[in-house]
Amino acid sequence: MIKVAFVGRPNVGKSSLFNRLTRKKTAIIHDLPGVTRDRRYGDADLFDIKFQIIDTAGTELQHNKATELQQLMEVQTFKAADEADIIFFIFDAREGVTPIDEDLAARLRSYQKPVILLGNKAEGVRFQHDYTSFKLGLGDPVYISAVHGEGFIDLFEAMQECIEKHGLSMEGDAETEVDPDSKTIELAIIGRPNVGKSTMVNALLKEDRQLTGPMAGLTRDSIQIDWHYKDYHIKLVDTAGQRRRANVDNPIEKLAVTDALRSVQYCNVAALILDASVPVEKQDLTIARHVVDEGRALVIVLNKWDIAENPKKILADVQHELQHHFAQVKQVPVITTSALEKTGLAKFMDAVLEVYRLWNVRLTTGQLNQWLRHAVESHTPPLVNGRRIKLKYATQIKTRPPTFHLFSNLPKEIPEDYRRYLVNSLRESFNLPSIPLRFVFRGGDNNPYHNKDSK
Repeated sequence: MIKVAFVGRPNVGKSSLFNRLTRKKTAIIHDLPGVTRDRRYGDADLFDIKFQIIDTAGTELQHNKATELQQLMEVQTFKAADEADIIFFIFDAREGVTPIDEDLAARLRSYQKPVILLGNKAEGVRFQHDYTSFKLGLGDPVYISAVHGEGFIDLFEAMQECIEKHGLSMEGDAETEVDPDSKTIELAIIGRPNVGKSTMVNALLKEDRQLTGPMAGLTRDSIQIDWHYKDYHIKLVDTAGQRRRANVDNPIEKLAVTDALRSVQYCNVAALILDASVPVEKQDLTIARHVVDEGRALVIVLNKWDIAENPKKILADVQHELQHHFAQVKQVPVITTSALEKTGLAKFMDAVLEVYRLWNVRLTTGQLNQWLRHAVESHTPPLVNGRRIKLKYATQIKTRPPTFHLFSNLPKEIPEDYRRYLVNSLRESFNLPSIPLRFVFRGGDNNPYHNKDSK
């Protein structure tokens, strides 16, 4: 599949174009420049042309004295240009060509790759007689408005011409295409800022895919990366660090945290990264609680284990906090790793595969009703206002997470402690540690499985 990299200075609308072509609002957009930092990949289609696009950070080269972060972002941008078959060089049509645009164009001309020049933010205005863009030496510009969807027929024609002129193949790459029959896991890497989430992603991928450094809050967008581990297709999602909401006042950080929370909502497994060199904080438990409430499978990863002082105490403290605060989710796996030293990664991924297996478990109605009879015999339901609670039958209605209907004559009267007993009994009977189990208690007099059980 053809790859197209977006290159341009900050705030020219690269992420808006990314969202337009992917038809998803996945890239964070704000009027402030410099929102995007990492490379973001997406599948795009422009009429009958299907291709992969790479959103990148805005680049200013040497016109501003580059900070360490700007240098790291620039490296990521030009890695995308190296990887691409076509480059979209995007400038702000309203502002016109700037000296930074000219320097970027000179850099791109050295790549010997086809470049399509896009003048974005051209809504409602005609630029046919604006000749300033010709000084870039990249041919005729295509004027578009990513926000309003204008000019995309012209962009389609420019892409068609570029593909034919340079003999680019529209066929998918067999090595990178995802097998539709493969087992897919969406794995979100979450945690507080500066605990090593992006370093963990890079360690798993064995490449410097994400920005990393001592500065907290480098990651903003939730970046999804396709990866293969054993016979699984992993959608690895790096997310922004989540601080306490009371401490978040930056509008871009608020958007980043919202994006991270959304990633948890749609993932299968969430790996909560903790910094083993510092004690467990309340915010760590708040993030873990959110994962459990969303019904996702959870793995706790104690990162920076190579610099942990008194590791036995740290491990005991973490397990105590989990047992105290998450009694309803027993035996959440706690894995010790060092992303920097690349240790413990195999154990981490094995734990991910195991909790994913449990999260997808399905029990037969016969198994459940046999368990229910034994559970009731072992611990009889209490009386409520002189009436005996009767648990009639059980059935599983869904997986991911396992969810069960239990039918009773008094579903609303079942005490909370007896509900917990049933959950724990089911968990122990079928060896279902570490994942959330959901029970829905319903009324009903007729057991649809009565005739089956009596035969």
